[in-house]
Amino acid sequence: MCIIKTGEYKMAYKALYRTYRPTTFEEVAGQQHIVKTIRNALTTGKIAHAYLFAGPRGTGKTTMAKLLAKALNCEHGIGCQCNECKNCQAINEGTHPDVLEIDAASNNGVDEIRDLIDKVKYGTILGKYKVYIIDEVHMMTAGAFNALLKTLEEPPEHVIFILATTEPHKILPTILSRCQRYDFSKVSDSDIRERLKTILENENIDYNEEAINLIISLADGGMRDALSILDQVLAYSGDKLSVQDVLDIFALESTEEKINLLNSIVDSNVTDILGRLNAYIEKGTDIKRLTNDLLVILKDVLIYSSSNNMKYLQVLKEDEVIKLSNKIDASKAMEMITVLMNTLKDYKNVTAINPLFEVTLLKLASIKAQNAQKPAQNPAELRPLRYETPASAGPSETLLKKHEEERQAAAQQPVPEVKKPEPVIEPEKPKETVSLFDDDSVASDENVIYINGTEVDDHYEIDEKTMVDIMVISKKDIKNNLLENWKNLKRLTAHPKLGKIATMLVDGHPLVVSNKVMVLEYQSDNVVEKMNLIYNQKDIQNVIRTVFGKKMFVYAVNRKGSIDLQQKFMNLLQLSRLPKADTVEIEFIGD
Repeated sequence: MCIIKTGEYKMAYKALYRTYRPTTFEEVAGQQHIVKTIRNALTTGKIAHAYLFAGPRGTGKTTMAKLLAKALNCEHGIGCQCNECKNCQAINEGTHPDVLEIDAASNNGVDEIRDLIDKVKYGTILGKYKVYIIDEVHMMTAGAFNALLKTLEEPPEHVIFILATTEPHKILPTILSRCQRYDFSKVSDSDIRERLKTILENENIDYNEEAINLIISLADGGMRDALSILDQVLAYSGDKLSVQDVLDIFALESTEEKINLLNSIVDSNVTDILGRLNAYIEKGTDIKRLTNDLLVILKDVLIYSSSNNMKYLQVLKEDEVIKLSNKIDASKAMEMITVLMNTLKDYKNVTAINPLFEVTLLKLASIKAQNAQKPAQNPAELRPLRYETPASAGPSETLLKKHEEERQAAAQQPVPEVKKPEPVIEPEKPKETVSLFDDDSVASDENVIYINGTEVDDHYEIDEKTMVDIMVISKKDIKNNLLENWKNLKRLTAHPKLGKIATMLVDGHPLVVSNKVMVLEYQSDNVVEKMNLIYNQKDIQNVIRTVFGKKMFVYAVNRKGSIDLQQKFMNLLQLSRLPKADTVEIEFIGD
């Protein structure tokens, strides 16, 4: 270790989480249910011979174990923590001969445990109790656990075991049954905030609330992690804690930048989206963290859109959430959240997450609000009549006359022409399928079209090039029309011959749609396999033609295939290697 020397020796720097480790129960951040239980046990003399402290990292398990050891050995009596007597000071310094901290990660064998057991029988040297703190106890081998079992069940009266672990499910049930278990929870944001402010004030550090909130978010309920993060930021910035310093060190984006990205997504500004993504990649932004942050912002929008309540917002300020909710309604926010949640799951299945994130952003940009296609209403219908009614009288004639004039004037304004959406052909209307509901009717092969693909056993397989060609000639208006009326497939789910096929179609999501081809995405590989059976294609096309009035070849892909396909398409798009739509020719059989 390098010691700084400026005329005289200075002490080596001590990390904040060590400097400000609680020395009494009162200083513990959070875990008040555990503190209260242990203090009551010490007061009443109901001291167990073995404890198990379980919970996430950095939540105070080892600290609580040392506080308990101090409360057992303080010279001022059981339950006290004076921090002045020899026992308290020795425990604080980690030099107490009767308080032994063992790392089970490196001392997990039978021999180490047998050596510990041999020393248990000896009396104490300085304190009243000999306390063994075994950290990461789940790392012990089964043989080591069995060697400890008997001693743990009936230790000498002066010995207390405190086992600490982040993974209690890995501990043998026979060990668990012999311990008094305490489950540590993540420290609340308010407790971490209060502790950080106290430390910053003690260190005379200038700070702002937003920077503290950002550290709390990164810490994810770990008090030690929060102090380590704070330590790292202060080492970078000196005597001032700012938001920008935290963002720079941990490769994060500001809330303003994330809102700007969402605005570009809502506006379908693909050029700006890709430009921002390239900047993130060059900067080294944590993409997984950014994905999660976008999810949290959209959650705030959804909460506000659904309740108009600011109380439960996690990230956004009042003006920010109002502006975003004006552009993103609740239904669209929910759909965007679903896409981001699926992306977070898919990150585990890909080797490079940047292309997947890029596809996700483009997919979000293609989402339209449900009310975007609604026809405009007559202005007279949009203007409610409001009358100011006194408590003891009806509405005044003047007000009634005024509102009536306003209503008539509004009614005379021209109503904007709205293009009606393409009507969905009901099952009774299509001429070529009018007999479909006759149980004896089955369409003939001449009514079915096929892509000139590859037949493998009893399945169809479409090669990657053909799939890209289908994407190039896809029609967004046809896809949107299908999505809006997809629920109409449920009408055929009870049909005696086509109900099974209709049910499978309902579970799919139209991924790519052209004039004669539809590619569906499914979560289940089993359904994909059934959809691509050559035998089923005839019935599949009958259902599609019946409900939507279109003659289409239908092909299914799983979630991974969908991601790979979209990634391939985007790579070719960026390299300008996609074929032009007017040059694409797909050969159909039976058309």
